[in-house]
Amino acid sequence: MEKLLILDFGSQYTQLIARAVREANIYCEIKPFHYNWAQETHLKGVILSGSPASVNEAEAPLVDLSALVAQYPVLGICYGAQLTAKLMGGTVNKSNKREYGRAQMTITQEDILFKGMEASSQVWMSHSDSIQALPNGFKVLATTESIPVAAFRREGSDQALYGLQFHPEVYHSTAGKQLLRNFLVEVCGFAQTWTPAAFVQETVEALKAQIGDRQVIMALSGGVDSTVAATLISKAIGNRLHGIFVDNGLLRQDEFQQVLNLYDQLGLNVKGVDAKERFYTALAGQTDPEAKRKAIGKHFIEVFQEEAESLTNISFLGQGTIYPDVIESVSVHGPSQTIKSHHNVGGLPDTLRLELVEPLRLLFKDEVRRVGLELGIPAAMINRHPFPGPGLGIRILGEVTAERVALLQAADAIFIDGLKSAGLYDQVWQAGTILLPVKSVGVMGDERTYENTVALRAVTSVDGMTADWAHLPYGFLADMSNAIINQVKGINRVVYDISSKPPATIEWE
Repeated sequence: MEKLLILDFGSQYTQLIARAVREANIYCEIKPFHYNWAQETHLKGVILSGSPASVNEAEAPLVDLSALVAQYPVLGICYGAQLTAKLMGGTVNKSNKREYGRAQMTITQEDILFKGMEASSQVWMSHSDSIQALPNGFKVLATTESIPVAAFRREGSDQALYGLQFHPEVYHSTAGKQLLRNFLVEVCGFAQTWTPAAFVQETVEALKAQIGDRQVIMALSGGVDSTVAATLISKAIGNRLHGIFVDNGLLRQDEFQQVLNLYDQLGLNVKGVDAKERFYTALAGQTDPEAKRKAIGKHFIEVFQEEAESLTNISFLGQGTIYPDVIESVSVHGPSQTIKSHHNVGGLPDTLRLELVEPLRLLFKDEVRRVGLELGIPAAMINRHPFPGPGLGIRILGEVTAERVALLQAADAIFIDGLKSAGLYDQVWQAGTILLPVKSVGVMGDERTYENTVALRAVTSVDGMTADWAHLPYGFLADMSNAIINQVKGINRVVYDISSKPPATIEWE
């Protein structure tokens, strides 16, 4: 399989490079800058990412560029371009002023890299160093108002070597995707065969080879990742996949049976386990968010392990791990600081002694959705909003009880159904209702009430790393408030959360 390698120097934009490459139907992987790329096969090109570092620092991250460009076409982006210039004999110094944000790039030299692009286009800059002088044998291809070297290439070499001072991978570089495609297709010669159909075919064959005639157990959540992963595994081994779907009492209204029905339609071998009371007992008296998460995770593991021990001859554990999780675990500087326990309940015990099967570990979320559609999974499931592993347990602030869960389920169902009916559901990345530990005075008819408050939360996002509150129509919010207060006994006040991430998080706990 043809592959592009992205060597990561720690840029916040590195995943965006990979996403842009994948969108061009080309397979790529992100590796730390110190990765031993010499072991790779089927490699057809390399991109050097940006970095928060300066190439002039004593501890600046480096790569053996001479060896790399002797074998493959290379494109350096921002820090990657500066490193290319310096290692090849050019000069990189601090800019008179830090250039950050939009800039206008003007092409000064025709090149295949700019095929199909206008002579001038908007690009996105983010750098404090600039290339002052190019090495001998290099030529400037484009400039901006502020810097003389916005794009360059080495002349007269078997393997192409390019550098860009700007970030073509971000949305604000209006012709950036076209430029990257030109490098990938026109320069590197990729055939653009990385498609959902090809992925399904290759993955099913790989799963058959990995699993053989043995059996797999897998915890299913009803979410997109686990459903797509289970469908791929089932396509390879049929009923030798044993799915376990646990009702922890914290799912959305009627979700347990709805999801089991879907699994049945997909032909998956899944056992539903009703463990509601077990979880409610474990959560009694718990009000601290981390304590609730840990209690939910602990009892999920116990239930899953009990179910696993009731089966025989299980050799593999299926998981819906996706590529951002893999990247984070091997990032340049190690995993980022933990802000809170991860939403997805994980950490299944080593005592199970099972080998992992992770058919989605090379895919981004949007690719998982496309593969799911290719597999025939209904669009309503594939386009579901993300839902945290601890479920409504972290959307009920304070103690979790069966009564409070039922209250929140009813309010949340009205909100989610309302988004769908108004045609707003697919415009929102994630939405949900939060039950607050707050009561307030209200009036219903001639009676004074003292009842609960819920907050509606809806955000727009690409991947959940950052998010903005969704600007839902006032009329729609008024309708939702009226419906919830009129239909859900015990709620007399509805508020709307207009916090973005950062500084807030999407979930309240």
